[in-house]
Amino acid sequence: MKIVIDPTKCKGSGECIKVCPQKAITKVNGIAILDESRCDFDGLCIPACPHSAISFEE
Repeated sequence: MKIVIDPTKCKGSGECIKVCPQKAITKVNGIAILDESRCDFDGLCIPACPHSAISFEE
């Protein structure tokens, strides 16, 4: 499984960035971008997103 961020749902709140201990999420042009090489796929960012833009994908 991997974590994906849907750019059409992301509103750039930054809540996912705040909860990511690996600093795997950054904001580019107002949209959250995931660096999979830094992500440990713990999923802390998923419930943190108020716009449901982040999810697990197989």
